[in-house]
Amino acid sequence: MTSAQRIRDLIVQHVDNSGFGAHGLHVRIGDDVAEHRWKPDVPEEIHSAAKGVCVLAAGIAVGEGLVDLDTPVIEYVSGIPVGAGVEEVTLRHLLSMSSGIDLPWSETMMTDWPDLALEFLGRPSRGRVFQYSNASTYTAMFVLSHRVGDVHEYLTSRLFTPLGFGDVSWQRCPHGRILAGEGVALRTEELSRIGKLIRDRGRWDGQQLVPEEIVDAMHSAWVPSGKNPGYQRYALAGWDGPGHAWRLHGAMGQLLIFAGDAVVTITASDHFGADAVAAYVAEVLSPTSSRASEPTSSRV
Repeated sequence: MTSAQRIRDLIVQHVDNSGFGAHGLHVRIGDDVAEHRWKPDVPEEIHSAAKGVCVLAAGIAVGEGLVDLDTPVIEYVSGIPVGAGVEEVTLRHLLSMSSGIDLPWSETMMTDWPDLALEFLGRPSRGRVFQYSNASTYTAMFVLSHRVGDVHEYLTSRLFTPLGFGDVSWQRCPHGRILAGEGVALRTEELSRIGKLIRDRGRWDGQQLVPEEIVDAMHSAWVPSGKNPGYQRYALAGWDGPGHAWRLHGAMGQLLIFAGDAVVTITASDHFGADAVAAYVAEVLSPTSSRASEPTSSRV
């Protein structure tokens, strides 16, 4: 039994015992892969895990010399009225939720204003203050589109096709822009390819699709984000934790959990059970854990 198979069996047993509403599981440790399904592997909304895809889009544009994450965004969207302090806001700030612009998430944020991106940029910045909001990622992709055109189309030949995806659907706002921080539908195995690309620092089949430094920034240069365990530090779409791991985390339990050479992909329909499952995965992936060396049948 490979290490990936053993970790898979432990996670499957934990999910079954806990009642977590998992749909699919993909475990990759080194080159070893193991999978399990509770429901058919069909494209599913990955929710905020899509924020990681947006970071990859920005990273590809960085690699092509089209943008710099630390250039003020007003240089890319000149002529747009901005709030006080927004002249210092960069793509890095938008992608790390640290622009200091106050516009919290709501279910209707895409239609509450004539243009969400213009509303966001038109509000004042309080400096480097964290606030988690889809409006921040949406605005980042609005800015990026001024340099690359339609972001979905831009990614098709540069990311989706190299990863072997078919047609990838991405929901759009009334202005025709991608929703950015949500709205992408992928199968569990497809999401796991995103995980492998990130684990391997932007490299896929010998080709550097995304600059290493952008992928590294998904789990470094952390921004303080709160006091709740697993939500205390945020980077470029990545949450620090649980434990020694880090993760991309979408609503309803869409998870990419990274620890060393391991990446565990979970799709689910269980928002409130996801934190406990992520903590368990991080525990069994820990180099000091004894769980992975015990017989699976000894679990209850």
